[in-house]
Amino acid sequence: MTDERDACDPTIGVGPHREPWPDDPRFDPGLLASGDRRNVVDEYRYWSVDAIVADLDTRRHSFHVAIENWEHDRNIGTVVRTANAFLAAEVHIVGKRKWNRRGAMMTDVYQHVRHHDTIDDLVDWATATGLSIVGIDNLPGSVPLETFDLPKRCMLVFGQEGPGLSNAAHRAAEAVCSITQYGSTRSINAGVAAGIAMHAWIRRWA
Repeated sequence: MTDERDACDPTIGVGPHREPWPDDPRFDPGLLASGDRRNVVDEYRYWSVDAIVADLDTRRHSFHVAIENWEHDRNIGTVVRTANAFLAAEVHIVGKRKWNRRGAMMTDVYQHVRHHDTIDDLVDWATATGLSIVGIDNLPGSVPLETFDLPKRCMLVFGQEGPGLSNAAHRAAEAVCSITQYGSTRSINAGVAAGIAMHAWIRRWA
């Protein structure tokens, strides 16, 4: 499966592969012939999307990421891209199915993304899967993320840009962690917050 949408920038990646081509089913004949301009690590040059996903699936981490999408949050693409970078098990989108994929920079084809209509649906899924739900928001009573021992198997839940976690998500969380800030702004971008929280898990468990 060649992803032609991502194979467009001639300054990125590599050109056509020298013949004879490698005899390996992971390689995509179309990419071998035309070059691989995708934003992938060198190890995956010329691999098909399916082969890359299959390899990632052998070593994904045990944390999941969820983000609420009630008002078409523009940060979801960034969250998906960051989840791919840190090899999250899955990204869960709660609410509206439509989201802006541009910010994902094509990483959504390599990252498992699951949809849930409501927070209750997400909670049921997380409970059945044995995941602890940890909300990330600067709410009263929240615990500083830098002092909290994130569970190895957990679901990090983020709210909308602006309003933050919904009341339903707040109630569902076993713990809510805040990201300590020192400047004048009340909050930070949801995509940035997701990256900080994911890296906190990486520092603890990866």
